[in-house]
Amino acid sequence: MKLPVALLFAVLAALVASGVSPHDRGVWWAEVMPVLIAVPILVASARRFPLTPLAYCLIAFFSLILILGGAYTYARVPIGFVVQDWFDLARNPYDRFGHFFQGVTPAILGRELLLRTSPLRPGKWLFFLVTLSCLGISALYELVEWASAELWAGGAVEFLGTQGDPWDAQADMLMALTGAMLAQWLLGGMHDRQLARLERARVGTQVGR
Repeated sequence: MKLPVALLFAVLAALVASGVSPHDRGVWWAEVMPVLIAVPILVASARRFPLTPLAYCLIAFFSLILILGGAYTYARVPIGFVVQDWFDLARNPYDRFGHFFQGVTPAILGRELLLRTSPLRPGKWLFFLVTLSCLGISALYELVEWASAELWAGGAVEFLGTQGDPWDAQADMLMALTGAMLAQWLLGGMHDRQLARLERARVGTQVGR
């Protein structure tokens, strides 16, 4: 359990640091809310239903992406300006990076939950269902952003981070879809091996009792 604990402390430290003086307090709350929801759930389920190291690492990394975006707002994250200058882009691309991992992380987490709690096995149906689920999560997030624009008025501009792009929602969903598919293609084998080790450890613990 050393890795999950280390990741937890890293995320909590980043969360506290980002909350000291964020660019916009309302945006900070909106962006870090998924982290505030996920952390207690993961801590409470760590012993009864531990996840693979890959899943924990991706969740922690995605949490750090959200926390950094909350501290600066996505359109103002410094590393995004660096990439913008490197590739001569018209906008800060940090939010695209975040939406890419909005596909990667749920893909591996969803894959893990389905493989461990359902009859599904690695293959085309699992890939298809996980991909559609990730695209649905991304679409739901875009609906939340749209609702915030309707209810939050001026404060929603920082939260949305469209930077004048009329196709921002579609581009965000494309990034999530790409991330979900690439995660399964590139990380699926590693994930399967970690799941097998987790299952062997679970069986060994039960036998030891």
